[in-house]
Amino acid sequence: GMAYAAVIDGIGVIVEVNAESDFVAKNDLFVDYVKGVAAVVAKENPADLDALYACAYGNGKTVLEEQNDKVLVIGENIKVRRFARYDTGLNVPYVHMGGRIAVLVNLETESTDAAVVELGKDIAMQICAMNPSYLDKSDVSQEVLDKEKEIQLALMANDPKMAAKPDKVKEGIVMGKLGKYYEENCLLQQAFVKENKISLEKHVAEIAKQLGGKITVKAFTRFATGEGIEKAEDD
Repeated sequence: GMAYAAVIDGIGVIVEVNAESDFVAKNDLFVDYVKGVAAVVAKENPADLDALYACAYGNGKTVLEEQNDKVLVIGENIKVRRFARYDTGLNVPYVHMGGRIAVLVNLETESTDAAVVELGKDIAMQICAMNPSYLDKSDVSQEVLDKEKEIQLALMANDPKMAAKPDKVKEGIVMGKLGKYYEENCLLQQAFVKENKISLEKHVAEIAKQLGGKITVKAFTRFATGEGIEKAEDD
């Protein structure tokens, strides 16, 4: 299939549409349909997939009717899997490898300077490469943190050198490990890939300072085509 991100009339949109083969994913009819679906999401703001399929595609048909027509012509089952939409702020899209991965970054900023768009592109490329699970460390739930602590304490208990250490020392080591967890899984705490001596959060702040304004990374969505879908394997 194909993941696709775009900004349409100021609205940021990201969609994933699945097909049965890579061959179809490169078909112009399929690609046009994906872009058409993105345009509908931007214009109509559907609440979910059912609402999206009921929307007008723009040619006298609904999105579902257009999809059914494409299936007949292409000869392969296709379907919209998911979508996201940001209607405020500055949206910056990025599509990697012709639709293998798509990323949409949503920034809150009053600046329209080219440097902000460039920053958004850098952030999108980082998200594409590093696949963070969270935007910021404050988004990590207590449940996830407790589980991570449990794992680290269990690892220490099974390590003869660590098991004998006082609980206070172990706790300090665990807190250090959690810091590492944030750096690996939270976008703003990750090292900026173009300058890995500073975090992405600090890089954003530096650019904002240079421009004399404020820039906040509000949200992001990353779709990897087929992610989490079991694929049939041919011998």
